Amino acid sequence: MAISIILTADQINTLDLSPAIAIINPVLPEILAHEQQLQFTIDYPLEADDPRELSEIPEVRLWFIRLDALYPWLPFLVDWKAGELGRYTAMLVPHQFQPKEGIQYNPEALEIFVMNKTFVLMNWLKHQGIESKSRLKSLTQMLGYELDDAFFDVLVGN
Repeated sequence: MAISIILTADQINTLDLSPAIAIINPVLPEILAHEQQLQFTIDYPLEADDPRELSEIPEVRLWFIRLDALYPWLPFLVDWKAGELGRYTAMLVPHQFQPKEGIQYNPEALEIFVMNKTFVLMNWLKHQGIESKSRLKSLTQMLGYELDDAFFDVLVGN
């Protein structure tokens, strides 16, 4: 069962996080129980001749940057199977969109994003009592990275 956060242009333009807060805070235990159910429905009208993707619109990206500052562990909750992890990442990582190849992330920016989220999620998952190693490996694989077990071994003592 997907849980949808519906965003309007007014909410995006005013950086109003209330639609996300109203969904995430009350249902967090439910989302944690079922994992990766959160989706975003974004109603942000574009001119008919505007070829941009939503992740290329500065106002939309800024809203997601603000959301990520409040909930830096949110990538764990978005619906990976529905493509929400890639879309969420595109909101935060510089990229170019190619019609044939899709999203092409800036490699260095993506690497920084992946490592930041790995560290954030390791701590957050530990506090939630959730095993993190396999989940983090899955998340990073979805973004094109392989985390070696030795990486986690280094962090266990720290």
